[in-house]
Amino acid sequence: MPDLSSLELLLAIARTGSLSAAGRELGLTQQAVSARLAGLEARTGIRLAVRTTRGAVLTPAGTVLAGWADRLLQAAHEVDTGIASLRADAQGRMRIAASLTIAEQLLPAWLVTMRAQARHQGKEPIEVVLQATNSDTVVDQIRAGDADLGFIEGSGTPRGLRSRVVAHDELVLVVLPDHRWARRSSGVTAEELNDTPLVTREAGSGTREFLATALRSRLGAGTRQPKPALELSTTASVRAAVLAGAGPAVLSRLAVADDLRGDRLHHVVVVDLDLRRELRAIWNGPRTPPAGAVRTFLAHLGTRSG
Repeated sequence: MPDLSSLELLLAIARTGSLSAAGRELGLTQQAVSARLAGLEARTGIRLAVRTTRGAVLTPAGTVLAGWADRLLQAAHEVDTGIASLRADAQGRMRIAASLTIAEQLLPAWLVTMRAQARHQGKEPIEVVLQATNSDTVVDQIRAGDADLGFIEGSGTPRGLRSRVVAHDELVLVVLPDHRWARRSSGVTAEELNDTPLVTREAGSGTREFLATALRSRLGAGTRQPKPALELSTTASVRAAVLAGAGPAVLSRLAVADDLRGDRLHHVVVVDLDLRRELRAIWNGPRTPPAGAVRTFLAHLGTRSG
């Protein structure tokens, strides 16, 4: 199959009727034109052009090939234009799926600073389409190609995906100030926490799964928690239920920081359980994040964390 640049040369000879004129049109020397035409004829095994006293003309076979080449080059131009459009779209638009804690507590500030940085550099800010959901659904959306970049609260990289740590967080056990645990200076044990029905998120939540994993790691693989006192679909609703007296909950410190500072909730120490965790960005594909908006955003987060 001839390369596209050789076919462009053949069309230029057909248009101009001269090797030298075709060379000027394509920015080539006459020597380069002659060499490229000879290479094309050698590759196809066909005599394509004949020199004349007035320039060059295509042979009948060359005329047929030029007609095919014209259609092929038009299709190649359409593909090239389409790729450029896709590249521009990838640079300027990004679909993000994020766990609720990250979507509510961290992403707003990240997006605001990224927009401010783009404007400071004289660039158009990236358009972001955000869906807040639980960590399991984020993973499913990345695998299905329904989101370009995901943020999860789980422990480790989901199978088959790539990840990068973008922030750190800590889960805290919170109760009302008049709860019996609030009066304990020594805190509670992992076993006590495990045996207590909690106000919690739905199954698939990164916070809930991280706590369950931490308790199994501390107390044994067969450890099972009791049925939740209340199961809710958002972090905000779990927090509101604790404030209303529904019972203890384990939540991100980010989500209850204001309540702890204002003494509306009390942090109970779990003495023998490490609830610190990593927050991860995840994507599908090679180890290096995809070029365009995804890589730009992750680079921005790297700058912030640095």
